[in-house]
This record gives sequence, C-alpha cells and structure tokens, in this order.
Amino acid sequence: MSSKEMWFQKQKEDIRERLLKYTRRAFRMLPKLDKPRILDIGCGSGVPTVELARLSGGEVIGIDIDQDMLDVLKGKVEKAGLSDRVEVINCSLLDIKFPDESFDLIWAEGSINVIGFKRGLQEWKRLIKPGGFMVVHDERGDVEEKLEQISEFGYELLGYFELDTDVWRTEYFVPLEKLVLEARFKCSDAPGVVKALQEARREIDMFKKEPERNSSVCFVMKKI
Repeated sequence: MSSKEMWFQKQKEDIRERLLKYTRRAFRMLPKLDKPRILDIGCGSGVPTVELARLSGGEVIGIDIDQDMLDVLKGKVEKAGLSDRVEVINCSLLDIKFPDESFDLIWAEGSINVIGFKRGLQEWKRLIKPGGFMVVHDERGDVEEKLEQISEFGYELLGYFELDTDVWRTEYFVPLEKLVLEARFKCSDAPGVVKALQEARREIDMFKKEPERNSSVCFVMKKI
C-alpha cells in the first residue's frame, strides 16, 4: 500500500471511529462479561473489533472476505499489542463453520443484511453459548417485524436504539464528502485511492438519493 493509500485509509478510519460511541453504548447494555469469546461477523478493517477487545478484555475473532481490509486490521491489532486476543480470519458470512456454542457474544455491525435479518438470527444462534448474547446493527426498515423475529427465534431483547438520518449525515457522510474532495487534489495519481474515492462517492450519492435508508437500529439480545 502506497503512502497516499495509507493516508486515505487512515483518514477514512478516523471518520468511521466517530461511530464507536454507539459500539460502546451497545456494549454497555450487556451484563458484565468475564473475558468473553466474541465473534465479530463482517469485521472489515476492524474499527469495532479492536474496540471490542479493549472493552471486553476477552478474545475476539473477526471474520470477513475482504482480504485487503483484513490486512489493515492485522496491522492495527499488532500496533495495539492485541495479537494474543484478536484473531483475523478470511471467511464468508455464507459459510461460517465454527462449532456450535463457540461464543459468548456475536457482534455484527452492518453485516446481517448480506443474508437477511431473519436468516442471521436463525443461522447464527447455534454459535452462541446458552445464555450468550448477540448485538446486531442493521438498517432501520421493518423494526416491528424484526422485534417479533427476535422473540420468535428464541432471543430476549435487552434493548435497542436508533441512529437516525441526521446522525449518519453529521457523523459520517459530511466528513466523508470532505475527505473525498481533499483526496481528489492530494491523491489523484494514486490508483488505489482513485478506486476508493469512486466507492466513497457511490456511498455518498446513495445516501443523498435515499437518506432515509441510512437510518439504522442496534439490537441487543440474549439467547434464551
């Protein structure tokens, strides 16, 4: 990764870290856990993954299929001195093969939509130890239906909270758009950054077209 690519990645990570306050809020809704074993599904570059390791004092396994992002996470884990407690695995959400009841907590920020909320609740439940927990951050749509599914598939809802469109605009998309404009001048000769800028621009354009789709809800639940 070139120096300009590293600069852009770091700036985007800083923007993503603005949302860590909501990771912490969700974690505080859980009862006290003694060095839990956590599976972070769809971890990406691992902004929440590293925070979960710090918050919990436990072991975190982050899974994703984007090897470039996993490499970024590995670097962060080493820099933070967490290599003994954070493991990074290239693994598809469609093919998770850990043994049953392997984890005290499953964490999924923005990934359950890949397979659907209902399917995620059903398929991931086997991975949770009896009395263990799941935290899912998903698109806001059909909240009432999702609450019904949580109960239907054997979970107790501990609580939930919404991140509305204004939160996403202020905390993420406005800073991201400023970064895109800055990077166009600084990094127009870096192919890796140009590709990342195109992806970020698409993300911003989608938000502007349908801002209501970028409200979201974080659900905290316990396996019954």
